[in-house]
Amino acid sequence: MAATVQRGAIGPLVGAIDQGTSSTRFLVFNANTAELLSHHQVELKQKFPKEGWVEQDPKEILQSVYECVEKTCEKLKQLNVDIANIKAVGVSNQRETTVVWDKITGEPLHNAIVWLDLRTQSTVDRLLKRIPGHDKSYLKSRTGLPLSTYFSAVKFRWLLDNVKEVGQAVKEERAKFGTIDSWLIWSLTGGKDGGIHCTDVTNASRTMLFNIHTLEWDAELCKFFDIPMDILPSVRSSSEIYGLMSSGALTGVPISGCLGDQSAALVGQMCFRDGQAKNTYGTGCFLLCNTGQKPAVSEHGLLTTVAYKLGRDKPACYALEGSVAIAGAVVRWLRDNLGFAKSSGEIEMLAAEVGSSYGCYFVPAFSGLYAPYWEPSARGIICGLTQFTNKKHIAYAALEAVCFQTREILDAMNKDCGIPLSQLQVDGGMTNNKILMQLQADILCIPVVKPSMPETTALGAAMAAGAAEGVGVWSLNPDDLTAVTCERFEPQINSEESECRYARWKRAVKKSMGWETSEPHPGFLPLLNNLHCCIFGNS
Repeated sequence: MAATVQRGAIGPLVGAIDQGTSSTRFLVFNANTAELLSHHQVELKQKFPKEGWVEQDPKEILQSVYECVEKTCEKLKQLNVDIANIKAVGVSNQRETTVVWDKITGEPLHNAIVWLDLRTQSTVDRLLKRIPGHDKSYLKSRTGLPLSTYFSAVKFRWLLDNVKEVGQAVKEERAKFGTIDSWLIWSLTGGKDGGIHCTDVTNASRTMLFNIHTLEWDAELCKFFDIPMDILPSVRSSSEIYGLMSSGALTGVPISGCLGDQSAALVGQMCFRDGQAKNTYGTGCFLLCNTGQKPAVSEHGLLTTVAYKLGRDKPACYALEGSVAIAGAVVRWLRDNLGFAKSSGEIEMLAAEVGSSYGCYFVPAFSGLYAPYWEPSARGIICGLTQFTNKKHIAYAALEAVCFQTREILDAMNKDCGIPLSQLQVDGGMTNNKILMQLQADILCIPVVKPSMPETTALGAAMAAGAAEGVGVWSLNPDDLTAVTCERFEPQINSEESECRYARWKRAVKKSMGWETSEPHPGFLPLLNNLHCCIFGNS
């Protein structure tokens, strides 16, 4: 991933904080060539205090950023690279995950509520009762989003309703609210000693408090959720100087790029033209299609979101998005919860040994179903089991599940856009799994194209930071962008077989729905061993 470089032989460098659900990384790129010089990664803990609850410690997240920055800088020095060449830092982050902290002490007032968390279903149900016809799409004309547990406003509403410290801090005007990008930028630029409280348009567009047409916080949306506007961060473009790093090896370096992780991947894949799309395989799976400077409305269960705004005076561009909650998380679940393997790589090896699920289908609806269904009542199922089935078949079915979910959102995307994609650009950690990539091509019946440098999320954040006014070390002119070498996976099965397998998957999805209500069933928890998966026999 990194090569020894002679001091002074390289041009300006740009760093990128890539803060994801499973890990934090800091990566440094050459602004002239987009070459990745070095990086460091720290895996993060997720907490599951109750069924459906997912939390993380904001202080652990922040500390992981400091550690990754320092370790990467040490590695660069070992490569004979002068870290003074790092001219800017960009931030890419897990979206929707919600943090509230005390601006006086700098301390979080509660664990971060992660985007996957389901505790807010009762909050959503209560809000729906105030909407004519209980229409989940009631706010979509302003936000591009359905009313769902997924987005930040309902998470903050839950904190206000249920955590005394949060309510008290809001009342005393000590509270700051933000997504992970806001928490990091505020902390890294000084925190309680003058930290900058801001977010960018891509992250703001995932809160349900932001008007995607005016590109501002919306007073009526804030009134609907009963959230005070004065605790919200200022909204900035995705590429401008927000503030300077206030401590550590990069003290004084500007933080000048900020993009939600899926928007960052869209930029890193250089999908700057209308109709260009990418799919990122991380904890979840996210397919975004650039729709240009006008927001497109989906008729098939997709979200309308802000793709990027690469400068204060530049226009915003929008995207249609299909969101899948569980992708890489299903591999981690097989590894950690069921003990199928000691590493994620072993899951790929198990799947490779059988080369088929032999009629076993896995719907990993651990957090309900996102696009195109938006069905919170769904729960995970494994069906089609026989006495022949073993863990290798289940591992294969888990990988197939990621591909089938992508097929569902790609079908919706093609219907909304009217022009089917001829190939799918992919990125993210799971794309290193060659079995998965070949499966994806087979199930989509179109080629899957993977860049040789898969760190496109971090690359997008670095591009935005390096291109910012006042930094200007990275050109986003299409003629100046470095050509990307790619690996192609061509479909290897006939379309009839693909359609048959997909149809059986759709039957399994129907069986996963209607399992849960907003009220938990604590009596089942010991029986299920806190797993959100019901296992059936033949279906």
